[in-house]
Amino acid sequence: QLQASGGGWVQAGGSLRLSCAASGRTFSVYVMGWFRQAPGKEREFVSAISWNGGRIYVADSVKGRFTTSTDNAKNMAYLQMNSLKPEDTAVYYCAADLDPKSLTVFHLNRNEYDYWGQGTQVTVSS
Repeated sequence: QLQASGGGWVQAGGSLRLSCAASGRTFSVYVMGWFRQAPGKEREFVSAISWNGGRIYVADSVKGRFTTSTDNAKNMAYLQMNSLKPEDTAVYYCAADLDPKSLTVFHLNRNEYDYWGQGTQVTVSS
C-alpha cells in the first residue's frame, strides 16, 4: 500500500516536498516512481529511484528542478520539487515497481508499475 502526501498550493518559484509512505510488501519493491497527471492530459512519468537509492532518473521536463530520494528505514520515498512552474500543476502519484528487471532499465510507462498511491494535488500559481 502506498500513501502520498505533501501536495498543496505554492507560488511559481516555490518548493514542495512530496512524501510516499509504503507499507506491506516493501521487501518486494525494486523501484519507486513518481508520475503526474494534469487536467485533460495523460499521466506522465516524472522520476524513478531504485529502492536502495542507488540509481535515479528524472524526466527532462523537471531535470535540474526535481529530485527524488528514499529512506528505507522509514519505508518512505520523496519527491523534492524546486523552482516550481505553473505547468507543474497536476495530481502527483507515487508508484511501486516489483519487477527486478526495472533495476537495470527504469520503466517509464505507467502500466509497468504494480501499486499506486492515491495522488496528491500540487497547484502552482503564476
